Amino acid sequence: MSADHNPDWPQRFAELAASSQDERLRAYYAAGCITADTPLAEAPLVALDVETTGLDPREHAIVSLGLVPLDLQRIRCAEARYWVVKPTSELSAESVTFHHITHSDIRHAPRLAHVLEELLEALAGKVVVAHYRNIERNFLDQALREHLGEGLLFPIIDTMELEARLHPKRTVSWWDRLRGREPLSIRLADSRLRYGLPLYSAHHALTDALACGELLQAQVARHYPAHTPVGALWS
Repeated sequence: MSADHNPDWPQRFAELAASSQDERLRAYYAAGCITADTPLAEAPLVALDVETTGLDPREHAIVSLGLVPLDLQRIRCAEARYWVVKPTSELSAESVTFHHITHSDIRHAPRLAHVLEELLEALAGKVVVAHYRNIERNFLDQALREHLGEGLLFPIIDTMELEARLHPKRTVSWWDRLRGREPLSIRLADSRLRYGLPLYSAHHALTDALACGELLQAQVARHYPAHTPVGALWS
């Protein structure tokens, strides 16, 4: 990834379509990417969540993925996809407690490489929406490097980052803590509550993808005109 926080994604996709060795990746990049000046109202979006065996992509692995296409008015639940995949690292008691995917769930699950074509087809041409982009971006990039020998790049709108922008003074002083004031949380569930969105069960990839997509719709409805260029929010 370029050090540029906001790269020229259409140009980057054109370069990767020409240089990628794997045909599935070439097809994904060849589908192209919208330009940064595209209004949010016209941006094709897909909310994405991955559950993992831990937090370090170099030591841990993806165990499930969920995605839901959307735009600012509609969540396309009929086109949602969900996969449980056999991780390349072992499940731990902590990760099972976290996402409730057990050894029996993954015993006959496919490796990520076997669902990769479907995954890339579902992502092609869309801007990813996620809550805390480092998980989805870093784990997918690392997984593809392990399976294909080359990583994965994609533009992403991070709903956690948007909340951080909206609440830059969310930390509190020691005096305020003594007075009972708590720091403002930008976790997914807490962020949703600020917009009057219902609580969902956490740490299921498909449910969290849906929750993230709904959060973006609420964030835009309250804080951003529909003509806001997508480049103002993605990275």
